[in-house]
Amino acid sequence: MPGAVYSELAAVAAGQYGFITQKEASQLGFRRMTLVRMAERGQLERRSQGVYRVPLIPSTPLDAYMEATLWPRGAAGVLSHETALALYELSDVNPDKIHITVPKHHRIRRAIPTAYQIHHEDLATGDVASHEGIATVPPAVAIRQCHATHLGPALLAQAIDQGERNGRLTRRQADDLRQDTRVAAGSGVRR
Repeated sequence: MPGAVYSELAAVAAGQYGFITQKEASQLGFRRMTLVRMAERGQLERRSQGVYRVPLIPSTPLDAYMEATLWPRGAAGVLSHETALALYELSDVNPDKIHITVPKHHRIRRAIPTAYQIHHEDLATGDVASHEGIATVPPAVAIRQCHATHLGPALLAQAIDQGERNGRLTRRQADDLRQDTRVAAGSGVRR
């Protein structure tokens, strides 16, 4: 059974749905080869280059989202665009990929998994929030991103209306978004 050092690694991973990066493990004193050996023994699962999961921590439906934010090595990934709308339950959007935003100048030097859609944008400090402990753009930013990537007007209207109804958007934010996206109030599809 793993000892105190493994417990420290597991404690960090527990705050991230069971995931830990090689960089985070290194900061705890773990060398890369130690992580490889732990994965060989089943104490860790190697999920992608530099991303591991502690199998003792129970899985949740949000695991894939946390993993996606940790996947871009050298930069923090932020859930964005349609993925953020879906997480906030702001429209009937059903993204076929997990949308992740990384800084403009971050270069990914490995194959991007087919489950991910990478966007390059420098987000301001206020443009990064936390949803269920996962870095996610706030609803207003997600709506603007979706407008810029040409999400249909009915889904945009629905996101704005739903965001205003459930308090994720203030009335002013909703009005500004309607103006910016040229979407009329109440023109979204209602549930």
